[in-house]
Amino acid sequence: MLSNLKDDDPILTTSEVARLLGVATSTVQIWMESGAIESWKTPGGHRRTRLSLVQGLMHGDDQARATPNPSTDKEYQPAPLPNYPVPGNERTRLAALAASGLVDTEDEPRFDRVVRLAAMVTGSPIALISLLTSTRQWFKARVGLSARETPRDWAFCSHTILKNELFVVEDALEDERFRNNPLVLQEPHIRFYAGIPLRDKSGQPLGSLCVIDREPRRLRAAEVQSLMDLADIAAAEIAAGAGKQRH
Repeated sequence: MLSNLKDDDPILTTSEVARLLGVATSTVQIWMESGAIESWKTPGGHRRTRLSLVQGLMHGDDQARATPNPSTDKEYQPAPLPNYPVPGNERTRLAALAASGLVDTEDEPRFDRVVRLAAMVTGSPIALISLLTSTRQWFKARVGLSARETPRDWAFCSHTILKNELFVVEDALEDERFRNNPLVLQEPHIRFYAGIPLRDKSGQPLGSLCVIDREPRRLRAAEVQSLMDLADIAAAEIAAGAGKQRH
Protein backbone atom coordinates (compact mmCIF):
# COMPACT_ATOMS: atom_id res chain seq x y z
CA MET A 1 0.00 0.00 0.00
CA LEU A 2 1.43 3.38 -1.02
CA SER A 3 1.77 6.12 1.57
CA ASN A 4 -0.59 9.12 1.40
CA LEU A 5 -2.84 7.71 -1.33
CA LYS A 6 -5.29 10.56 -0.77
CA ASP A 7 -2.76 12.92 -2.37
CA ASP A 8 -2.77 13.39 -6.14
CA ASP A 9 1.02 12.98 -5.95
CA PRO A 10 1.70 10.62 -3.04
CA ILE A 11 4.91 10.60 -1.02
CA LEU A 12 6.78 7.32 -1.39
CA THR A 13 9.26 5.54 0.84
CA THR A 14 12.35 3.85 -0.58
CA SER A 15 10.67 0.44 -0.16
CA GLU A 16 7.61 1.59 -2.11
CA VAL A 17 9.77 2.98 -4.91
CA ALA A 18 11.70 -0.30 -5.00
CA ARG A 19 8.46 -2.26 -5.43
CA LEU A 20 7.28 0.05 -8.20
CA LEU A 21 10.54 -0.16 -10.12
CA GLY A 22 11.26 -3.81 -9.38
CA VAL A 23 14.68 -3.15 -7.88
CA ALA A 24 16.29 -3.62 -4.48
CA THR A 25 15.64 -1.02 -1.77
CA SER A 26 19.40 -0.52 -1.47
CA THR A 27 19.50 0.37 -5.18
CA VAL A 28 16.76 2.97 -4.72
CA GLN A 29 18.68 4.47 -1.80
CA ILE A 30 21.77 4.82 -3.98
CA TRP A 31 19.73 6.32 -6.84
CA MET A 32 18.23 8.85 -4.44
CA GLU A 33 21.60 9.76 -2.92
CA SER A 34 23.13 10.19 -6.38
CA GLY A 35 20.24 12.30 -7.66
CA ALA A 36 19.04 9.78 -10.26
CA ILE A 37 15.72 9.96 -8.37
CA GLU A 38 14.97 13.38 -6.91
CA SER A 39 14.29 13.07 -3.19
CA TRP A 40 14.58 14.70 0.21
CA LYS A 41 15.43 13.60 3.74
CA THR A 42 12.92 13.54 6.59
CA PRO A 43 13.94 14.88 10.03
CA GLY A 44 14.60 11.24 10.94
CA GLY A 45 17.08 10.88 8.07
CA HIS A 46 14.91 8.73 5.78
CA ARG A 47 14.68 9.38 2.04
CA ARG A 48 11.31 10.23 0.50
CA THR A 49 10.16 11.14 -3.00
CA ARG A 50 6.95 11.87 -4.90
CA LEU A 51 5.23 9.47 -7.29
CA SER A 52 5.55 11.98 -10.12
CA LEU A 53 9.34 11.99 -9.69
CA VAL A 54 9.43 8.20 -10.14
CA GLN A 55 7.05 8.01 -13.07
CA GLY A 56 9.71 8.98 -15.60
CA LEU A 57 11.73 5.93 -14.56
CA MET A 58 8.59 3.81 -14.92
CA HIS A 59 7.60 5.19 -18.31
CA GLY A 60 10.99 5.34 -19.99
CA ASP A 61 12.12 8.96 -20.18
CA ASP A 62 15.71 9.91 -21.03
CA GLN A 63 16.98 9.49 -17.47
CA ALA A 64 15.39 6.06 -17.21
CA ARG A 65 17.14 4.94 -20.39
CA ALA A 66 20.40 6.27 -18.96
CA THR A 67 19.97 4.35 -15.70
CA PRO A 68 20.71 0.61 -16.00
CA ASN A 69 19.01 -1.65 -13.47
CA PRO A 70 21.70 -3.30 -11.30
CA SER A 71 19.16 -5.91 -10.19
CA THR A 72 18.94 -7.33 -13.72
CA ASP A 73 21.97 -6.01 -15.65
CA LYS A 74 24.91 -8.34 -15.05
CA GLU A 75 27.37 -5.62 -16.00
CA TYR A 76 26.36 -3.83 -12.80
CA GLN A 77 26.48 -6.94 -10.60
CA PRO A 78 29.72 -8.06 -8.91
CA ALA A 79 31.62 -10.73 -10.85
CA PRO A 80 31.42 -14.13 -9.09
CA LEU A 81 35.17 -14.79 -9.32
CA PRO A 82 36.84 -11.58 -10.47
CA ASN A 83 40.38 -11.64 -11.85
CA TYR A 84 40.91 -8.13 -10.51
CA PRO A 85 40.86 -6.50 -7.04
CA VAL A 86 37.48 -5.18 -5.88
CA PRO A 87 36.44 -2.82 -3.07
CA GLY A 88 34.51 -4.33 -0.20
CA ASN A 89 31.43 -2.39 -1.29
CA GLU A 90 31.60 -3.40 -4.96
CA ARG A 91 27.85 -4.06 -5.18
CA THR A 92 27.04 -0.58 -3.88
CA ARG A 93 29.70 0.97 -6.10
CA LEU A 94 28.27 -0.69 -9.21
CA ALA A 95 24.75 0.44 -8.32
CA ALA A 96 26.08 4.00 -7.96
CA LEU A 97 27.76 3.72 -11.36
CA ALA A 98 24.47 2.54 -12.87
CA ALA A 99 22.70 5.50 -11.25
CA SER A 100 25.19 7.92 -12.81
CA GLY A 101 24.03 6.95 -16.30
CA LEU A 102 27.48 7.81 -17.62
CA VAL A 103 28.60 4.55 -19.20
CA ASP A 104 28.10 4.40 -22.99
CA THR A 105 27.19 8.08 -23.24
CA GLU A 106 28.40 10.46 -25.94
CA ASP A 107 31.58 12.51 -25.61
CA GLU A 108 31.12 15.65 -23.52
CA PRO A 109 33.33 18.77 -23.65
CA ARG A 110 33.32 19.09 -19.84
CA PHE A 111 35.17 15.78 -19.52
CA ASP A 112 37.21 16.09 -22.72
CA ARG A 113 38.74 19.31 -21.38
CA VAL A 114 39.86 17.54 -18.21
CA VAL A 115 41.80 14.80 -20.01
CA ARG A 116 43.40 17.28 -22.42
CA LEU A 117 44.62 19.34 -19.49
CA ALA A 118 45.75 16.24 -17.58
CA ALA A 119 47.90 15.17 -20.51
CA MET A 120 49.27 18.69 -20.91
CA VAL A 121 50.17 19.45 -17.30
CA THR A 122 51.88 16.08 -16.76
CA GLY A 123 53.50 15.83 -20.19
CA SER A 124 51.81 12.46 -20.76
CA PRO A 125 50.85 11.09 -24.19
CA ILE A 126 47.69 9.42 -22.82
CA ALA A 127 45.06 10.64 -20.36
CA LEU A 128 41.74 8.95 -19.59
CA ILE A 129 38.58 9.20 -17.55
CA SER A 130 37.83 5.55 -16.91
CA LEU A 131 34.57 4.06 -15.55
CA LEU A 132 34.55 0.50 -14.22
CA THR A 133 31.63 -1.88 -14.62
CA SER A 134 32.04 -5.50 -13.51
CA THR A 135 33.04 -6.57 -17.03
CA ARG A 136 34.84 -3.65 -18.65
CA GLN A 137 36.78 -0.44 -18.30
CA TRP A 138 35.00 2.17 -20.40
CA PHE A 139 36.54 5.53 -21.23
CA LYS A 140 34.23 8.51 -20.83
CA ALA A 141 37.00 10.76 -22.16
CA ARG A 142 40.39 10.01 -23.66
CA VAL A 143 43.36 11.53 -25.47
CA GLY A 144 46.17 9.55 -27.06
CA LEU A 145 44.23 6.28 -27.16
CA SER A 146 41.85 5.09 -29.88
CA ALA A 147 40.23 2.23 -27.92
CA ARG A 148 36.96 3.09 -26.19
CA GLU A 149 37.12 0.27 -23.63
CA THR A 150 39.10 -2.70 -22.34
CA PRO A 151 38.17 -5.78 -20.29
CA ARG A 152 37.95 -4.99 -16.56
CA ASP A 153 40.63 -7.65 -15.98
CA TRP A 154 43.16 -5.37 -17.67
CA ALA A 155 42.28 -2.17 -15.80
CA PHE A 156 45.02 -0.53 -13.75
CA CYS A 157 42.16 1.61 -12.46
CA SER A 158 40.77 -1.38 -10.53
CA HIS A 159 43.68 -0.78 -8.16
CA THR A 160 43.17 2.99 -8.13
CA ILE A 161 39.60 2.84 -6.81
CA LEU A 162 40.70 0.84 -3.76
CA LYS A 163 42.26 3.95 -2.22
CA ASN A 164 41.46 7.61 -1.76
CA GLU A 165 44.81 8.83 -3.02
CA LEU A 166 47.07 8.88 -6.04
CA PHE A 167 48.00 5.39 -7.26
CA VAL A 168 51.27 5.27 -9.20
CA VAL A 169 53.09 2.56 -11.14
CA GLU A 170 56.47 3.97 -12.12
CA ASP A 171 57.47 0.99 -14.29
CA ALA A 172 54.83 -1.63 -15.11
CA LEU A 173 57.42 -4.11 -16.39
CA GLU A 174 59.01 -4.13 -12.94
CA ASP A 175 55.68 -4.58 -11.13
CA GLU A 176 54.50 -8.18 -10.72
CA ARG A 177 50.86 -7.04 -10.74
CA PHE A 178 51.14 -5.62 -14.26
CA ARG A 179 54.17 -7.01 -16.09
CA ASN A 180 52.01 -9.60 -17.94
CA ASN A 181 49.08 -7.27 -18.55
CA PRO A 182 48.09 -7.11 -22.27
CA LEU A 183 48.11 -3.30 -22.05
CA VAL A 184 51.78 -3.51 -21.07
CA LEU A 185 52.87 -6.20 -23.52
CA GLN A 186 50.81 -4.79 -26.42
CA GLU A 187 49.49 -1.37 -27.43
CA PRO A 188 49.58 1.09 -25.81
CA HIS A 189 52.65 -0.49 -24.09
CA ILE A 190 52.03 1.07 -20.69
CA ARG A 191 55.15 1.57 -18.58
CA PHE A 192 54.02 4.47 -16.35
CA TYR A 193 50.57 4.96 -14.82
CA ALA A 194 49.17 7.48 -12.33
CA GLY A 195 45.50 7.54 -11.38
CA ILE A 196 43.15 9.20 -8.89
CA PRO A 197 39.72 7.77 -8.02
CA LEU A 198 36.67 9.73 -9.17
CA ARG A 199 33.85 9.64 -6.64
CA ASP A 200 30.21 10.60 -6.97
CA LYS A 201 28.55 12.86 -4.40
CA SER A 202 27.75 9.86 -2.19
CA GLY A 203 31.46 9.00 -2.09
CA GLN A 204 31.39 5.92 -4.33
CA PRO A 205 34.44 5.51 -6.64
CA LEU A 206 33.04 5.17 -10.16
CA GLY A 207 36.41 5.12 -11.92
CA SER A 208 39.49 7.28 -12.22
CA LEU A 209 41.31 10.09 -13.93
CA CYS A 210 44.64 8.70 -15.07
CA VAL A 211 47.68 9.56 -17.15
CA ILE A 212 49.85 7.00 -18.95
CA ASP A 213 53.30 7.01 -20.53
CA ARG A 214 55.22 4.49 -22.62
CA GLU A 215 58.39 5.17 -20.64
CA PRO A 216 59.10 4.67 -16.92
CA ARG A 217 58.97 7.95 -15.02
CA ARG A 218 57.90 9.86 -11.94
CA LEU A 219 55.61 12.83 -11.47
CA ARG A 220 56.92 16.05 -9.98
CA ALA A 221 55.08 17.55 -7.02
CA ALA A 222 53.49 20.25 -9.19
CA GLU A 223 52.27 17.63 -11.65
CA VAL A 224 50.72 15.58 -8.85
CA GLN A 225 48.90 18.63 -7.51
CA SER A 226 47.61 19.56 -10.97
CA LEU A 227 46.34 16.01 -11.54
CA MET A 228 44.57 16.04 -8.17
CA ASP A 229 42.96 19.39 -8.96
CA LEU A 230 41.71 18.10 -12.30
CA ALA A 231 40.34 14.98 -10.62
CA ASP A 232 38.38 17.23 -8.25
CA ILE A 233 36.96 19.08 -11.26
CA ALA A 234 35.97 15.82 -12.96
CA ALA A 235 34.33 14.53 -9.77
CA ALA A 236 32.41 17.80 -9.42
CA GLU A 237 31.13 17.39 -12.98
CA ILE A 238 29.99 13.86 -12.16
CA ALA A 239 28.22 15.12 -9.03
CA ALA A 240 26.60 17.95 -10.99
CA GLY A 241 24.81 15.53 -13.27
CA ALA A 242 25.54 12.45 -15.29
CA GLY A 243 25.38 12.14 -19.06
CA LYS A 244 21.95 11.65 -20.55
CA GLN A 245 22.59 10.56 -24.14
CA ARG A 246 23.56 6.94 -24.68
CA HIS A 247 25.13 5.45 -27.81
